[in-house]
Amino acid sequence: MAFENWDEIRTAYHVAKVGTVSGAAEVLGVHHATVIRHIDALEHRLGAKLFQRHARGYTATDAGRQVLQVGQTTEDQLNQLAARITGAADEMAGDLTITALPSLAGLVVPALAALHRDHPGLNLRLLTDTRVFRLEYGEAHVAIRAGSRPTEPDNIVQPFVTLDAALYAAPEYVERHGMPQTDSDLAAHQFVAFDARAPFMRWLMAQVPAEQIVLHVNDVAAKNTALTAGIGIGFCFAGEADGSLIQVMPPRPEWAVPLWLVTHVDLHRTPKVQAALSALKHQH
Repeated sequence: MAFENWDEIRTAYHVAKVGTVSGAAEVLGVHHATVIRHIDALEHRLGAKLFQRHARGYTATDAGRQVLQVGQTTEDQLNQLAARITGAADEMAGDLTITALPSLAGLVVPALAALHRDHPGLNLRLLTDTRVFRLEYGEAHVAIRAGSRPTEPDNIVQPFVTLDAALYAAPEYVERHGMPQTDSDLAAHQFVAFDARAPFMRWLMAQVPAEQIVLHVNDVAAKNTALTAGIGIGFCFAGEADGSLIQVMPPRPEWAVPLWLVTHVDLHRTPKVQAALSALKHQH
């Protein structure tokens, strides 16, 4: 089936991107009724719902996310084509989205600052979430993934850095419970757990009884606050623990977390993606 109206694809892309009809209309410079008409026509032509309508706006379905992917890739490729034609290939502008776990924000932000200084025309976005943003759906240009090497098809994966983890606790906790000297001592202590998928947490759960993990959190700030409050011992990455915590056990290779830079094959060689990768690697 040939698409006769690419404006409909562009409209659906912007609705998926901003999440509302009014927002897409503002970006495109058209009336909101035009946006709705384009979406309805495209859904009718494809025979599939592209969005779930709700009070807060529009959320893309699986089909809608595929449209988002096509729209993002097409927009990036057209921007690069225009730059080559006008002889401005080195002038970069438009959106550049990087995604990473919330705990990695401190690792990424300095690179984004440098990227902005070098390329102020870029509109930078940093998405920090525990969910995996899909590059093939155009949700991000660059992803920083932790753990095992990502294996999604059509993605280019490069080693980034390895984060060392160590056990930390508040001085108050150590005064009350003492400092563990060996691994066997850990079973007598209390722990704050964060990110059960990490190699250091799998190691810990194999070492201590489940009841010794007295608090589970899903946020780095909450974990650090709990450690500072003296609730228990917990893992921190190098440079993450502030002066209010003391190291209980030093880093070990089996606790280390490898990080990977992931890009989609369609956009990997675009100048702005290459600039982002260069900035991230240069900072580390």
